[in-house]
Amino acid sequence: MPETDLDLLIDAALASGKIAQTFFQNAPKIWDKADGAGPVTEADLAVNALLEEKLLNARPNYGWLSEESADNSLRQSKEFVFIIDPIDGTRSFIEGARTWAHSLAVARHGVITAAVVLLPMRDLLFTAELGGGARLNNTPISASRQDGYLGSNILAAKPGLDAKHWADGKPPVFDHHHRPSLAYRLSLVAQGEFDAMLTLRPSWEWDIAAGALIITEAGGTISDKTGAPLKFNSTDPRLNGVVAAGPSLHSTLIEDLAYA
Repeated sequence: MPETDLDLLIDAALASGKIAQTFFQNAPKIWDKADGAGPVTEADLAVNALLEEKLLNARPNYGWLSEESADNSLRQSKEFVFIIDPIDGTRSFIEGARTWAHSLAVARHGVITAAVVLLPMRDLLFTAELGGGARLNNTPISASRQDGYLGSNILAAKPGLDAKHWADGKPPVFDHHHRPSLAYRLSLVAQGEFDAMLTLRPSWEWDIAAGALIITEAGGTISDKTGAPLKFNSTDPRLNGVVAAGPSLHSTLIEDLAYA
C-alpha cells in the first residue's frame, strides 16, 4: 500500500527529533532573525534541511511553506502544500526546556489533511488525519466538553488577558496557564488536558496548521479571534489570532471577545 501523507509526516517528525536531540543542551549556534523575528539555531536549520529533502523527495509536486525557508509564491499554485515549523518553541530549546515541538502538516486547497506534532523530549506524538480522528501515541484523544468558565483551565499568554481584547472591558475569570509552543498548546487542548487556548496576536500558519487539525479531529473547534474559519496556504501566511476549545466553550469565548 502506498505511504500515506500521515505516515510520511510521522517518519519525518521522528527523524527530526533524532537530529534536534543531538543539538539539545549542547550549546547550539544561535542567531537573531531580522526585524526582531526571534532567534534561530543551527538545530532549526538542520531539521528544516532534513524535512525539505525528505518530504519533497517523497512528494515533489507539493508546495512548501516553512518558518525557516524563504517563501515562494509558487506554493499557492499547488493542490497540496507542506506547512512546517522545524522547531516550535526555539526559545525553550535554547533554554534547555523540554516543551519544544516539531510541527508538520499537509494542506489541500487551504484545508489541513494530515498533521503531526512531536515533542521528542517528552515522548509525545500527536497525530491526525482528516476524517480519521486524533491520537496521542496511537491512542484516541478527545477535546474537553467544558461549557463555561467556572473550573476551566485555559492556555492564554498575559497579552491575551488585556482588557482591550474583551467586549465588556475585562477578561472573564478562568484559570490561565502558558506553554511556549503554540503547536503544543493546541495539542494539549485536543488531548483534553486544557479546556481552551487563545492567542490574539497575528499567528504564523506553521505554528498553527498541525494543531488545528488535531483539535478538530479530537472534536474541538478552532477559528481566528473573530470566529472565522482558518484557511491555510494564504499569500500572507498569518492568521488573525487563534481560539480553540470544545464547541460550547469556543462559542462563549468568541462571544466575549471584542472582535466578533
